[in-house]
Amino acid sequence: MESTRVDRWLWAVRLTKTRPDAAAACRGGHVRVNDRPAKPATVVVPGDEVRARVGDTTRILEVVRVIQKRVGAADAATCFIDRTPPPPPVAAAPVARRDRGAGRPTKRERRVLDRFRTGQP
Repeated sequence: MESTRVDRWLWAVRLTKTRPDAAAACRGGHVRVNDRPAKPATVVVPGDEVRARVGDTTRILEVVRVIQKRVGAADAATCFIDRTPPPPPVAAAPVARRDRGAGRPTKRERRVLDRFRTGQP
């Protein structure tokens, strides 16, 4: 049965830009294999579940094929099944519009808008 190191697999399927980044993610506790914290040398085989924190999201991947070398994005996508749940929908706030014909904002209105935009009280 084929197997490879988890840091090498994460790099090969293009979840990280460099292999040292993948190893650092493993050492930092951002990667789990089958719900266990993974060290860079942890072995992955087809059928394993890999959870990797990428940016603000945690990707849940099932290993379909083990590869050693980095390949193109289309080929890399065939090496795993992405089981990451879709992000929750973001409620869009209605856009505040100025009444037509209200003209240019006064100095006071402009100051209120500036405070709102910069987040100052």
